Amino acid sequence: MASDRRTVWEYETVRPPRAATMEEASDPKELLNELGQDGWELVSTIEYTGGGTKYLVFKRPANGGGDE
Repeated sequence: MASDRRTVWEYETVRPPRAATMEEASDPKELLNELGQDGWELVSTIEYTGGGTKYLVFKRPANGGGDE
């Protein structure tokens, strides 16, 4: 018999780190690894109208994917 249990997700948005000029993003590897250790998975980006990434979008199961 099929289970009626569905995964409930929670979402987080993060602005990518910027270099001193504020025009170029710096390497986000450290931030991505920290979020990954807390159970977050990068699923999408939200772009500025003229180009460039405004937000990184993450998700994880809402029932405790890690410590906050």
